Amino acid sequence: MITDQVLNLAVDRGLISAAQAEGLRGLARENGAPDLPPPLPTAPRDEIGEPDAERLRFVTGFADIFVTMGLALFFGAAAYLLSLYVVGATLWAIVAALAWILAEFFTRRRRMALPSIVLLALFSIAVFGTAFELMMRPEPRSYADWLPVWQTRFWSIEHARDIVVAAVVSAIFVALHYWRFRVPITVAAGAAALVTAATAALDWLLPYASWTMHNGLMLLCGLFVFALAMRFDMSDPERRTRRTDIAFWLHLLAAPLIVHPLITALLQGYALETKLNTASAIAILGIFFALGIVSVIIDRRALLVSGLIYAGLAFGTLIEQTALADKAIPASILILGLFILLLSAGWRPLRRSLLHLLPAPFTRRLPNPLSP
Repeated sequence: MITDQVLNLAVDRGLISAAQAEGLRGLARENGAPDLPPPLPTAPRDEIGEPDAERLRFVTGFADIFVTMGLALFFGAAAYLLSLYVVGATLWAIVAALAWILAEFFTRRRRMALPSIVLLALFSIAVFGTAFELMMRPEPRSYADWLPVWQTRFWSIEHARDIVVAAVVSAIFVALHYWRFRVPITVAAGAAALVTAATAALDWLLPYASWTMHNGLMLLCGLFVFALAMRFDMSDPERRTRRTDIAFWLHLLAAPLIVHPLITALLQGYALETKLNTASAIAILGIFFALGIVSVIIDRRALLVSGLIYAGLAFGTLIEQTALADKAIPASILILGLFILLLSAGWRPLRRSLLHLLPAPFTRRLPNPLSP
């Protein structure tokens, strides 16, 4: 007889739906199977943290860490040895093939979480590198080809077409990877490839486009990824299937795409180099506060994490105007740490209060709905 624990595990791994699991339990009872013992008493949903926890399936056991260490050693040594004989697209293609072959065992057969994420990342990067090397012309086209990437935007403009093609090819192969292995992070990897293609296409079609256009496109992409994440989240409100893991990675991708353009729009594209004034600091904290409300409502913390650096800069700017000016950095870190701790402690009551202000038909579709 299949135990209730096995059925719950099957639902968590996305092998069957929650409705199918309940149907199997009912079928077992109809055929005279003994009822499972009642679960141990637990605290109400609003008094414990487990229901609203973003349970991440990074590691299924220490074997995951052990295998990941082996993958790091293997690919590091393999890439070095291969580079002695082959370079460019051939080297990247071999790395992609090795990542796929190893995924056949560690992902498809063993279903190991962390090694699957590492192999997917290696495969995606290697496919992008292969396509980019095949597209890129071997001869230098301008002085920008030998300038460091972090010192000029000319490089990305010069190679915009190559980046677009490589990103689209990566998205196609990532889609094949998901069809084969069903790793949750794969959807976010494909979305990241398409976002890369979109931003490179802007450089290709409109060279030297303004920062405002780049920020607008990035924000639009972030909102699109966020909407896709919410679609997965709202299709699994109890967060019991693979769809919730897909949503988590999409939220993690959408967060910086939304936060960075909003903040840099206040600072004319120089977020970390420009010294904030009081008005900008208050505006950043206002954006951070709004993102916090959205995070609590949808029960996802990724948006807040992406804005912590900017919030720290804003707090530091305000503290510099007080008697603690010489202690601005530690004071900012202290305030951020206290904020995170207080928000974590009051997450459930705060979320319940906010959801009561929203229409009931909407809140019932949100992830991890609260009990009446």
